[in-house]
Amino acid sequence: MTRTYLPGILAMAAIVVASNILVQFLFGQWLTWGAFTYPLAFLVTDVMNRLYGASAARRVVLVGFVVGLICSLIGTQIMGEFGLLVTIRIAVASGTAFLVAQLLDVTIFNRFRDGAWWRAPLVSTLISSAIDTALFFSIAFSASLSFIHPATDVAWATEALPLLGAGPVAPLWISLAVADWSVKLAIALIALIPFRLLTARLTARA
Repeated sequence: MTRTYLPGILAMAAIVVASNILVQFLFGQWLTWGAFTYPLAFLVTDVMNRLYGASAARRVVLVGFVVGLICSLIGTQIMGEFGLLVTIRIAVASGTAFLVAQLLDVTIFNRFRDGAWWRAPLVSTLISSAIDTALFFSIAFSASLSFIHPATDVAWATEALPLLGAGPVAPLWISLAVADWSVKLAIALIALIPFRLLTARLTARA
């Protein structure tokens, strides 16, 4: 690691810690406050990738993964109102989704690096955030994957309800996943503005 990467490392660590804390607090019926901070991890990865290349971005991702792992391990030792703050299954889901999606983001960004300035961050974030959502919610809550940690009770998440309260009947975790990805989609579009400003400013200083 070099001092050049330190701002990205600190930003990623702060986002991961904040998201692990804020995921404990509900926002409406389908989301938690963590849904609004976590997508910023993709912004950090993309800015680092644009400024310093894929190797630097992967280093920042690995730091985020380690910080997230530490947060999860701490969470498995803390009892909340409804049990452990973080179950083993959720810890596995969180770590797997983060690492796979963020590394995929780096790869896709590189594929579109030479196109229009917005293409690489937008395409990489849209695809990788979709994978992130699919991996996390299916690993954490799908009844078909209960073998990951049979002791984790996910009955509440598999309850059949109308999708987002109005659509076809589906397990509750599907509604949670759709709502989560919708936020990621919105933030991916909004994040193009700070991405452009940050990369332009930092490139000019170089």
